[in-house]
Amino acid sequence: MKGYIRQRSKGKWEITIDIGRDPSINKRLRHFETIVGGKKDAQHRLAELLLNIEKGTFIKQPKQLTVAAWLRQWLDSYVASNLSPKTKQSYEQELRCYIIPDLGGTRLTELRPHHIQNYISKALSEGRRHRIGGLSSRTVQYHYRILSKSLDDAIRMGLIAVNACKGVSPPRPGRKDIPSIGLEDVTQLISAIKGSSYYLFYHTLLLTGLRRSELLALKWKNLDIDLACIYVAHSLHRLDDGTIIIKEPKTSRSRRPVDLPPSLAILLRQHKVEREEEHIILGKALTDDDFVFSHADGTPLNPNTVSHTFSKIVARAGLCHLRLHDLRHTYATLQRKAGQPVEVISRVLGHASEMVALTVYNHWEGDLRAPADTMDLM
Repeated sequence: MKGYIRQRSKGKWEITIDIGRDPSINKRLRHFETIVGGKKDAQHRLAELLLNIEKGTFIKQPKQLTVAAWLRQWLDSYVASNLSPKTKQSYEQELRCYIIPDLGGTRLTELRPHHIQNYISKALSEGRRHRIGGLSSRTVQYHYRILSKSLDDAIRMGLIAVNACKGVSPPRPGRKDIPSIGLEDVTQLISAIKGSSYYLFYHTLLLTGLRRSELLALKWKNLDIDLACIYVAHSLHRLDDGTIIIKEPKTSRSRRPVDLPPSLAILLRQHKVEREEEHIILGKALTDDDFVFSHADGTPLNPNTVSHTFSKIVARAGLCHLRLHDLRHTYATLQRKAGQPVEVISRVLGHASEMVALTVYNHWEGDLRAPADTMDLM
């Protein structure tokens, strides 16, 4: 196996390697690369290429394929066909806004660990798009995982031999306090949300610990008011283009029954009666396949509207630090303080394992016991 180096101009060197003969056309095959830098850089790259050829890991690919071009191709092929539309949208946004502007111009074959490390350092120190400061370690870790996954797939496609991310350690997110409120603030919160058209929706989140997407997807066929139980079977999401998607939970533990406090069961029974009356006025019957929480015409609620409305309500109530998802944290924390075992709370929340609860709620201590209807005391 032969390789040659020649200087094309000041600071530019061309590598030429004979990589064998194509029997179909009976011609020699050559690989060409241009290296910017000193002669030692070219010699190092030549040695690397020859070693890859000897090991059988050398891959010849289109010279001009950039990281940006590959990532767009990856989104449209692998991600679109193997992951959910919501995940694809998330990947697309992070790639378009952060990774591609920084790394997209690099040729895929020339992407090295130092490029990844420079991106991580820059993102942590000054990565915010419209504000001063860097991105969180958790966000940059997410970027690293997306990029690493795309490079793994590029290897499987025969486009590269090595995943450059493997030579870099991603940032490790530090533990952070989980926002929640105590019993003294719950009364204030309930009073604040009572005037909202979404009152029962917020109230149900607080008393069950369900995710917003799970409650939005709840249909009457998955709600047994007589047994005071919700059966979580789906989640509802809205894409940026307005498309509503309903999907099954990621894990078997997310598909679960959740008991209702008696007071909440009474409110939901009353809510059903009201919806039945509304449907009669509209000239149609309420069916088991209708959403429990929806607009008058039966269409699902907009997740963003539900969250934005909540933010406005709690801000007026002086609880501006509270997000809608924090109702789930509040439920978990209050249950734990009341003595519920960690394994019970984790099962109700639909965590993949009990370790998730112990990791997220690392401030929990002790292992007390309490009645199952703790939340009904609120």
